[in-house]
Amino acid sequence: MNVGWLENIMWNEQGLVPAIAQEAKSGRVLMVAWMNRESLEQTVNTGKAIYWSRSRQKLWRKGEESGHEQIVQEVRMDCDNDVILLQVEQKGGIACHTGRHSCFFQRLEEEGWETVDPQLKDPESIYKL
Repeated sequence: MNVGWLENIMWNEQGLVPAIAQEAKSGRVLMVAWMNRESLEQTVNTGKAIYWSRSRQKLWRKGEESGHEQIVQEVRMDCDNDVILLQVEQKGGIACHTGRHSCFFQRLEEEGWETVDPQLKDPESIYKL
């Protein structure tokens, strides 16, 4: 595939674009991460989600440690060309490093933020900490 399509993306001053991972089957938003040109190009070429880790300053192959890969079904871009949407199949049913299905497991209630989704797996059993 010609990489000219990468030129249409409005990268921020750090050369990044936010990427939303949405579960293709349910439509549920699993997580938000960042991508650079290399991670997005590799994602398209491999069919597996690869992000840019701002904290580690390196490519982050989703599931490389946990086994919870995201198989990309479709890649979309928003109307301003500054957000990428990945529709994915989430392997293992866990997208969040906390051991939950989605990173969006806290809901604002009258008393403040409440955890509303269960932890499916202890992170210590997923990652080598």
